[in-house]
Amino acid sequence: MLIVLRTGDAIPSVALRRGEFTRWIQDGIGDAWDGRWSEVDVRDMSAELPHPMAAAGFIVTGSSASVTERAPWMLRAEAWLREATALDRPILGICFGHQLLAQALGGNVVKNPRGREIGTVKVHLDDGAVRDHLFGELPRAFHANATHIDTVDELPKNAERLATTALDRNAAFRLRRAYGVQFHPEIDGELMRGYLHARKEVIVAEGLPHDDMVQTAQDAPHAINLMKKFAKKVR
Repeated sequence: MLIVLRTGDAIPSVALRRGEFTRWIQDGIGDAWDGRWSEVDVRDMSAELPHPMAAAGFIVTGSSASVTERAPWMLRAEAWLREATALDRPILGICFGHQLLAQALGGNVVKNPRGREIGTVKVHLDDGAVRDHLFGELPRAFHANATHIDTVDELPKNAERLATTALDRNAAFRLRRAYGVQFHPEIDGELMRGYLHARKEVIVAEGLPHDDMVQTAQDAPHAINLMKKFAKKVR
């Protein structure tokens, strides 16, 4: 079983057409995973978190929340992530999930001093990524879709940085079998354009080239393949 740990909700206008994060993840992974799926909303403090040995792997979603809020549900989720990582469970943290994982394991998350990163961006792999089980077969540079304003400013001790972008020096990392990616491998070009349209007012207010971002938003097959490979590895 693959368990999605849900930490947020999609923008309503996008969710109306394409559903919520778990559906995007399932659609992206497709037949790379032929087992059961389950979802747990970790924001619900009344919901019991799964035992780390209860599934083959775990995927932590994105969220519009900020790890810097230190809300009770975040602290509980971080404690769970520490336990699961200590047990060497396969974990893939996406965007907020990437930040939550990093913070849980001793890293530090802050508002990105380089500004908001949104749209289709270029991801550059570090040298060590070529030897990694998930990243090793990817091109040294590939496109991915992103939308975030926080960043992992400091990686956990013993974590290996795997990738960077123009605005994020810790765009991906690994510690044991726990991976964090700041970008969204589950977001395709249509979803990205939906987010850009929904965020237009704030994007323009921050002086970013909204129209150009919409024009250049595209599918990101290499990023999606990263998610597929995660599912295949834990199958």
